[in-house]
Amino acid sequence: MGVSPKQIGLYGTLLLLGMGAGWGGHTYFKTAAKETPTAPELAVVPTSLQSPTEQAQLSPDYGNSFQLDPNFIATAVDRVGAAVVRIDASRSVKGMPEAFEHPLFKRFFGDEVPEQPDLPDRVEQGTGSGFILSADGRLITNAHVVEGADVVMVTLKDGRSFEGEVIGADPITDVAVVKIAAGDLPVAPLGRTDDLAPGQWAIAIGNPLGLDNTVTAGIISALGRTSSQVGISDKRVQFIQTDAAINPGNSGGPLLNAEGDVIGMNTAIRANAQGLGFAIPIETAKRISDQLFETGEVQHPYLGIQMVNLTPEMRERINQDEEIGIAIEAEEGVVIVRVMENTPAQAAGLKRGDIIVKVNEMPVADAADVQAQVERGGLEKSLTVEISRSGQNQVFKIKPTALPAELP
Repeated sequence: MGVSPKQIGLYGTLLLLGMGAGWGGHTYFKTAAKETPTAPELAVVPTSLQSPTEQAQLSPDYGNSFQLDPNFIATAVDRVGAAVVRIDASRSVKGMPEAFEHPLFKRFFGDEVPEQPDLPDRVEQGTGSGFILSADGRLITNAHVVEGADVVMVTLKDGRSFEGEVIGADPITDVAVVKIAAGDLPVAPLGRTDDLAPGQWAIAIGNPLGLDNTVTAGIISALGRTSSQVGISDKRVQFIQTDAAINPGNSGGPLLNAEGDVIGMNTAIRANAQGLGFAIPIETAKRISDQLFETGEVQHPYLGIQMVNLTPEMRERINQDEEIGIAIEAEEGVVIVRVMENTPAQAAGLKRGDIIVKVNEMPVADAADVQAQVERGGLEKSLTVEISRSGQNQVFKIKPTALPAELP
């Protein structure tokens, strides 16, 4: 028996694999003193050999005191600042002037808009940020910064401006790449996120509110935030959360660690957030940018299932819904609530009620883990998906297809 979207919606956030979509639903610091070894036990490394993070460690001047290097943020920014660019995008828009959309206008005229003569196209403009990936003029930014743009102008920190060509954009991850005709450009040093931890320094550079080369600092607040948690459920990214100030115009700019390596691309601001910003991990941004520069597009793997994170409360709701028609005994895991027709999942034999245990031999704790493993697997080879069905574990081989333009 089929499951209606209305009923499935009762069960919380459903992630549509291949779409990354959720159902249902963008300082101040103080240095903590630490107890240190006594002076004879202290091994002192010359400052010239220390990273900015290491320089924020013990200062042996008085035996038991720490001293934060006051210049480590400036040093980090100096490594990257010249590679950060401003992106001004403009597009021509047909239709009525924006004034006709004003609530006061609609109060008097309702939906009946007075007839207007043919009006010239109006131009919408927006500003974002980006950073340089290669000395020959390859740049990365957010897809929403250049979406629908007729003209993209790139301004370097030294004041030079170039018209940019949008090579490709991927709305699923909100990554776009731009090429400018320039050479011998400064390149942003890329870092990694596998050793990040909440509480580490985070530094953002961009052009918020049109204020070029603005630097803000904070900490890594959390890791692995899903697109649904961030409030942009149509994306397929697990975000870095930071309290470094990120405002409109920062989109596409780099997020740095204390050493000045790019660990993410600033992208999302929750409208109802207070001091929260989000960034795409640099590994995701770089992987997508490489595909865009190579082919101009990105094909995301698609299985064709809808799944939900299982909790005791969710288990009870599912078991009480006769139309769903499945009985779940497990109290945690990722349960499949729908298998779409004519999809790889259906062809492989997955069924509603299956509990996903592993993908490519990696244990999965929630739907975001499943999605991440499928994304990493790509389209070139089959995935192994281990499920629990009626208390028995089974393993299926599934060959993903490309994410369809229109989803069932």
